[in-house]
Amino acid sequence: MTDDIPFDKTFDLEPGVVKEIAPLVRAICVGNAGPFTFKGTVTYIVGRGTVAVIDPGPDDQRHVNALLAALDGETVSHIVLTHTHRDHSPAAASLKAATGAPTCAEGPHRVSRPLHIGEINPLDAAGDTDFRPDITLADGDEISGPGWTLEAITTPGHCANHMAYALKETNALFSGDHVMGWSTSIVAPPDGAMSDYMASLYKIAERRETVFFPGHGNVIRDAPRFVQSYIRHRIGREESILHRLGKGEADIPTLVRAIYIGIDPRLVGAAGLSVLAHLEDLVARGKVLTEGPPSIAGHYRLA
Repeated sequence: MTDDIPFDKTFDLEPGVVKEIAPLVRAICVGNAGPFTFKGTVTYIVGRGTVAVIDPGPDDQRHVNALLAALDGETVSHIVLTHTHRDHSPAAASLKAATGAPTCAEGPHRVSRPLHIGEINPLDAAGDTDFRPDITLADGDEISGPGWTLEAITTPGHCANHMAYALKETNALFSGDHVMGWSTSIVAPPDGAMSDYMASLYKIAERRETVFFPGHGNVIRDAPRFVQSYIRHRIGREESILHRLGKGEADIPTLVRAIYIGIDPRLVGAAGLSVLAHLEDLVARGKVLTEGPPSIAGHYRLA
């Protein structure tokens, strides 16, 4: 179901080496490669002289040192978070200590809904529950410095406090983990919610930006087309679930085996949570039935 998404599996950033990728934007990769992080988290520096840093990354002192070296002689005015998974936010504390800059985000980490008995969260990047932003941002709020302005855009779905940021002087948007060029985004309860995620995709699809700077992977150059392919993929995944349930009641492991052919074994747990996210949405919309609240251990059938 992902063949229609024009994935870019290349990557041209070396860990710890800062690179200018647009007139107002520099990027530096952490190097924390993995099945959920691709080649690593990408930290962005916006502006020159007085700058904002977006997603300082995990608690990795080597990366913090490389980032501070790249910022030598400049002033960090804002430390900006797209969301609080541990591959994106923990280094904010070290960067704040070194620069004195305030942290900015939608809010502290929180789950989209309570975790039901029998569920696990196998993701590499668990929630950074220690983080509390100094500045809480709402949809449409702006952060600015000399020659640059970031507009905060609430995009819940990957997790409840996810935000994207439009660089208003350009046609670019920092998409975090909401939209990435190398893979689909993971939507895994309890952090994520499929209904929120789809609403956020449609919201982003209506915007004017044509270039996305994602949290992992290369720059997305034809963002409107890419977002539409993301939307089609999720609709197709939903149709696959409904098609399998049309053959009879099934649990989530059965659905994963039917839908995710040839999946990397390291991703089976995440695939199950993604199916659960779809099922939560389908149950809420009255298309699928289950006993009690949707859970990873539940059995599902068509309504």
